[in-house]
Amino acid sequence: MIVQTITQKIGQALKAHDEVRLSTLRMLSSEFNYEKINKQHELTDEEELAVVRREAKKRRESVEAFNKAEAFDRAERENQELSILMEYLPPDLTDEETKKLVEVTIKETKASNMADMGKVIGLVKSKNPNVNGAKVAELVKTKLS
Repeated sequence: MIVQTITQKIGQALKAHDEVRLSTLRMLSSEFNYEKINKQHELTDEEELAVVRREAKKRRESVEAFNKAEAFDRAERENQELSILMEYLPPDLTDEETKKLVEVTIKETKASNMADMGKVIGLVKSKNPNVNGAKVAELVKTKLS
């Protein structure tokens, strides 16, 4: 369980005086607690991963926004936080694996046009939650157009 690991890592970050890691892990611990209260039960491993994915997605979006605003120091901080969060996620599929998964799913659903795009993306994500959603959307759009 990620929650138990995070608690230990917070102690290590405190001792090491690693400010970025400490604040990131505390934020993640807080998000786990919010989710636990919201769900009203102990989080499963999948629910914990969903929380980490959601926080990682927020960091990716922030990095993009800060880079557009030319706030590079803040983008760097968000990048550091993102790399810490990525330590708790399984690796993304390779481009080839993602492509193969999309092709198989398109054949399974008999998708033939852009109207089927949402159905295909949803099924791909349900088959493997570690897939990069933006990559999947791009591949599906290419295949169906």
